[in-house]
Amino acid sequence: MKQSLQLRTSQHLALTPQLQQSIRLLQLSTLELHQELEQILTDNPLLERMDDALDNSVRLLADGAISNTQSSGISEGGEHQGESTPASGDTDPGFEFQELSPHTDTSIAGESDWSFDDVARTGKTPDDEDARPQLEAHETTLREHLLEQIRVTARTVRDRGLLELLTDALDEHGYLEEPLEEIHARIPEELEVDLEELSIALTLLQSLDPAGVGARSPSECLALQIRRMPKVAFVTRKMALRIVEECLQLFAQRDFNKIKKALDCDDEDLREAQAIIRQCNPHPGSEFAGDVSDYVVPDVIVKYSKNGWQVLLNHDVMPKLRVNAMYANALKQAKGEVSLTSQLQEAKWLIKNMRQRFDTILRVAQAIVERQRNFFSHGAVAMRPLVLREIADTLGLHESTISRVTTQKYMLTPHGMFELKYFFGSHVATETGGEASSTAIRALIKQLIGAEDPKTPLSDSKIADMLAEQGMVVARRTVAKYREVLRIPPVNLRKSL
Repeated sequence: MKQSLQLRTSQHLALTPQLQQSIRLLQLSTLELHQELEQILTDNPLLERMDDALDNSVRLLADGAISNTQSSGISEGGEHQGESTPASGDTDPGFEFQELSPHTDTSIAGESDWSFDDVARTGKTPDDEDARPQLEAHETTLREHLLEQIRVTARTVRDRGLLELLTDALDEHGYLEEPLEEIHARIPEELEVDLEELSIALTLLQSLDPAGVGARSPSECLALQIRRMPKVAFVTRKMALRIVEECLQLFAQRDFNKIKKALDCDDEDLREAQAIIRQCNPHPGSEFAGDVSDYVVPDVIVKYSKNGWQVLLNHDVMPKLRVNAMYANALKQAKGEVSLTSQLQEAKWLIKNMRQRFDTILRVAQAIVERQRNFFSHGAVAMRPLVLREIADTLGLHESTISRVTTQKYMLTPHGMFELKYFFGSHVATETGGEASSTAIRALIKQLIGAEDPKTPLSDSKIADMLAEQGMVVARRTVAKYREVLRIPPVNLRKSL
């Protein structure tokens, strides 16, 4: 075979480092973005941020004295002091680093139409209580709460030791899941502790606060609480105890007919006993769990004004970046430091990509609000079908870009906090030939179930028929799927006396 040389021309897409960074920043959530930014600031000395989270915090000097100066470098007269203010990170290749006046805008973009300093931050004097960092109070655990009672209740050191042993065996909900026999087997024989003595210690533990602690089953937990409830009629207390001890499974399934037959009672007696049982807490130790709530910070905020619905970026999640003027001027004089030159270019890229990220989020949010105006005016029942391609075609972006923008990005609206993906949903055909959003159908299902008679709750088939009367053709299994998404129990668990 004869060898030859041939020239061929072809086109292909090459992901430059700048484009790769832009895509990565776009798909990060707010929390991940700030974590990524902290790492970049550590690696690149030419990049710095102007929004210091400790600006209003009290700072201690090396000798323990309180510093009156704040990291923002603003004096009492409102003028900057200390180092000169560096220039903002302009992305123009011909950008020159100059000292700026105290009132010069030093936002991330360095452009007049992109200022992140629009929201004024109110200054706080050292005399203000809010100006000092607040320390979080120590949360008492279930074990600490019980040990404090044991120190007062236990008469002897031996009793205290047994109670502390049982306390250490409790789970986070206050249950004693390990059998007493196994706990007794771990006790050294030379202490001469028999099983009956350990059982007496458990009875003493179950008398402590909160009521129901030390129970070995949900039935025992509820029974302990019912026995300690004040001002309960004897007949009602006895009926409630029989239900939790003999028919708890039927009670959980709301099979009231079988309960009335097994206990030989009427609706009134069962209703009074049910009211007593519902006052009990099946997890008595949950109030000491100390679970920290997860808070979501919105990326965009939707407000209503005289011109209609307005979309604003949340300035609190937008980092304020700039190029360090001292390093930049040193680099300008050196004219040959390759490593610093590359870091300068990386800093410019980051500032540009950060600006582009928030600009894209704002454009997508505005397009969503424009198409879902009925939702913001009337609620979820007015949601219209929307797909990613519709927004992508409108903004001239790729569908994958819209997917990245709407993932883990949140919008604060008058109806609550929603992920941007919430506004996209499939459609269901109507009898008139139109389309209804699956989100609107779920909202209708929730409204129908919320307005139902608790004694005769609506079945999935009945809900499907009621939706059909409104022109929405929805199968029974679809209603069941939407109901499970809404975390609404089935019809037998929604029934009450």
